[in-house]
Amino acid sequence: MRALQISAYGDPLNVLELVEIPEPGVPGAGEVLIDVELAPLNLHDLLFIRGYFGGPPAPTVVGNEGFGRVAAVGPGVTNVKVGDHVLTPILGLTWRARMIASAQGLFPLPDGDRLQLAQLGSNPPTAALILSEYADLKPGDWVVQNGGNSGVARSLSAIAKQRGIRTISLVRRPELIDELKAAGADVVLLDEPAAVEEAVRVIGKGSVRLAVDSVGGDATATLVQLLSDRGVLVSYAAATGRPMAINALYLIGKHLTVKGFYLGDFDPLSKILPAQIEAAPLVASGALRVPVAAVYPMPKMKEAITHLLKGGKILIDIAGSFNA
Repeated sequence: MRALQISAYGDPLNVLELVEIPEPGVPGAGEVLIDVELAPLNLHDLLFIRGYFGGPPAPTVVGNEGFGRVAAVGPGVTNVKVGDHVLTPILGLTWRARMIASAQGLFPLPDGDRLQLAQLGSNPPTAALILSEYADLKPGDWVVQNGGNSGVARSLSAIAKQRGIRTISLVRRPELIDELKAAGADVVLLDEPAAVEEAVRVIGKGSVRLAVDSVGGDATATLVQLLSDRGVLVSYAAATGRPMAINALYLIGKHLTVKGFYLGDFDPLSKILPAQIEAAPLVASGALRVPVAAVYPMPKMKEAITHLLKGGKILIDIAGSFNA
């Protein structure tokens, strides 16, 4: 069967190969066989291929997320059945046509747009856990985030709205403002110095207990200015690749805390699974939607990676069945 494999850890454009590997066989007790259909391509995948997060010895199949259909179940499996659409286990080396996975932690996905459901694996849980794990947020509290057009940011806005938490999303393109408001963000502002004054006006006497950074560099400075006393800044990505700009006087004077987020640090069953289940109805209903820029078949991975680096949400058509 076909799979995307790396020959060694390094530059994805150099080490990623489309290969034939053995079929996985039949599922054992407590296992299922999944026909993988789609997989998101994220910057995290590229960092994984470069060796930043460890991983099995190379050569190895890679891929952190997947979406597919249960093709067979092993003895004792009752939580999913043949024909159900499911998410593959997170960080599961998923860029392969078929895979055996533990049934524990799988759940039947609702009906809906499969391009959207395929994105449910990591971005919505990242957003949900950031909202839950770092600050005791109450309905009416504010969260401010940059990179407002990203999959995580869109997920955070939708999940926060469901929980009664208000959001301010900072973006770099004015044409995104109305779109993101329609998608659930309470306030959307251009990420520039004037945003601080406008955000302060909107927040009024409210509390900004959490700021979420995916950009790094100077963009972090805006978030820090908006945090309330004893607020928490959480970073889950660094789109600019530059160190976060944090004024030490704000850090000290406001008693701020800075945390880094990595989804792989959270227990799949007690933390990630409930977050996926919480977000699934939002995705199915369309309340949480991330526009897809393109879907690429496995033989065109170099083009897919190049597109991802230029911007846009990219999916990989593992099954070769996507019909535009």
